[in-house]
Amino acid sequence: MVCHSCIGPVLLQIGYIGRTSRSRAQLSFATKNLITAKSPEYLWNSSLTSIRKMMVDTSADSTKGSASNLLPEKDEDGCYSSGGSKSQDGKLSYGYSSFKGKRASMEDFYDVKISEMDGTTVCLFGIFDGHGGPRAAEFLKKNLFDSLVKHPDFLSNTRLALSQTYQQIDKDFLDSEDTSRDDGSTASTAVLVGNHLYVANVGDSRTVISKAGKAIPLSEDQKPNRDDERTRIENAGGVVMWAGTWRVGGVLAMSRAFGNRMLKPFVVAEPEIQDHVLNEDCELLVLASDGLWDVVPNEDAVALAINEEEPMAAARKLTDTAFTRGSADNITCIVVKFNHEKSEVSHP
Repeated sequence: MVCHSCIGPVLLQIGYIGRTSRSRAQLSFATKNLITAKSPEYLWNSSLTSIRKMMVDTSADSTKGSASNLLPEKDEDGCYSSGGSKSQDGKLSYGYSSFKGKRASMEDFYDVKISEMDGTTVCLFGIFDGHGGPRAAEFLKKNLFDSLVKHPDFLSNTRLALSQTYQQIDKDFLDSEDTSRDDGSTASTAVLVGNHLYVANVGDSRTVISKAGKAIPLSEDQKPNRDDERTRIENAGGVVMWAGTWRVGGVLAMSRAFGNRMLKPFVVAEPEIQDHVLNEDCELLVLASDGLWDVVPNEDAVALAINEEEPMAAARKLTDTAFTRGSADNITCIVVKFNHEKSEVSHP
């Protein structure tokens, strides 16, 4: 996420240092064969639902479990990781790839969790792209999905649960941070409850679905020059101005984000949500930070991902492509492939 702190009346504490000399050999080193191992799992206990939920979590290292998983691979300086797994019912598989790229620091985070709640398979995928530091994005990775599934209406009213949880997590992050800091983060999440897909977005990370070979965006980048966003910001007393691109207060090049204390209430964390029922035309999802979307159009991303048999290979192909096309940002993506042949699609 690119954000300049030297422009406008409000200053964000951002330590981005562009670096253009990163060798492509570093990416090649990072994409050697992964190690197959038993998947990490852990147990969640929710006092609200009293449901035992076995979770597959990319952030864990190893615990008891029977589902196969690919451990994340990291290169020697920790700037690259990738991996993947599949749901136990075989209905989907996923892969992820995260690369520091030409940036001096890594501020992208991602999360994947798969559980069963009340007999319904629940899959959660998230991309969190930090700006002004990594702490907001890391906070989302650690807390957003945990809080979401504990919402009392998560299964019965997923849209409401997403909206309320996003805004509560934003408040929790601001309450937990030193008031002198102004970290922020996007969030683009795909939540699959049975065969019902919910995509919630804050900021300019993006989720795209391939449906019968056609790339369809399931989120719209929230930019200050969007007519509806400009109106919302100005009605709240904020200003949208040109400073190389359109920015809130001359500072932030997106109109919604977690954190960004100094730009509240103009920059909000209320998500825009789309929901769809999956059918056999739905082939795959691509979730990614803007390090990918800055240089790879939606159609290209879908075409590249479809051509790879495994979603992990597809995710790595996408990060590699974005890097070779000149992306100057961190690059993180998740590819989810749906396998409609494994079992019949059941309606909730």
